[in-house]
Amino acid sequence: MTDVIHVAVGVLIDDAHCVLLARRQKGTHLEGFWEFPGGKVESGETVEVALVRELREELGVEVSETSPLMTVNHDYGEKQVLLDVHRVLSWTGEPHGAEGQPIAWVSASALDDFKVPDANAEIMVRVKLVLASV
Repeated sequence: MTDVIHVAVGVLIDDAHCVLLARRQKGTHLEGFWEFPGGKVESGETVEVALVRELREELGVEVSETSPLMTVNHDYGEKQVLLDVHRVLSWTGEPHGAEGQPIAWVSASALDDFKVPDANAEIMVRVKLVLASV
């Protein structure tokens, strides 16, 4: 049986109602695809603690408030993931690609222009609904 990789995922929406996407680095699984930022939940961590740590490492921001949005189970064949998705309601600092990865603030109308991993497709649908309501 394949171990399931538990991932904390953050959905950041700015004042212009755009959502933050980050591009997967060269040499990583699904390199070149765009995704919502986040990373693996380490042993002993809660999803919230993992999300704060990952967004600090990846984007250089300090998360102060999140709200659960959804969970997604996806089987890539070679690996299975459980995406624990939270909307990041408040943060301090200006998000940037702290690990050298490109990032983009994307409007709802432009989201379909970004190639995302299959596991992120359900998140994209939900984020479009969120963006339509803000």
